[in-house]
Amino acid sequence: MDNGIISVPSNHSVDQTVEKLKGILEAKGVTLFALVDHSGEAEKAGMKMPPTKLLIFGSPKAGTPLMVAAPSIAIDLPLKILVSEDDQGKVWVSYNSPDYLKQRHAVPDDLVKNIDVIGKLIQAVIIPS
Repeated sequence: MDNGIISVPSNHSVDQTVEKLKGILEAKGVTLFALVDHSGEAEKAGMKMPPTKLLIFGSPKAGTPLMVAAPSIAIDLPLKILVSEDDQGKVWVSYNSPDYLKQRHAVPDDLVKNIDVIGKLIQAVIIPS
């Protein structure tokens, strides 16, 4: 089933992957609005889950034209990247497919580039250094 989510394996731990993402976002002048530590919050509640963190980030210069042209995309913006470890210890980086978002919200072709950058960002992070 195509749920619009792309997941790619990372060659780094969850924390290393998150730190690399944060560094790239900062270097590109992209705002990290929030970092949600799902597994950390679970632990505080006395529960266990594999390491799982969600980055919520974006740029008003990129997002605003999208929301003006296709207002419903505001429900999926800012962009999000989920970094999680599966029960086999493999780390995955997951995000909404730009094509899925385009279709879901009828994003004009000339604005897809504003959300399509996420794939390049992921590739820069998951490759070993």
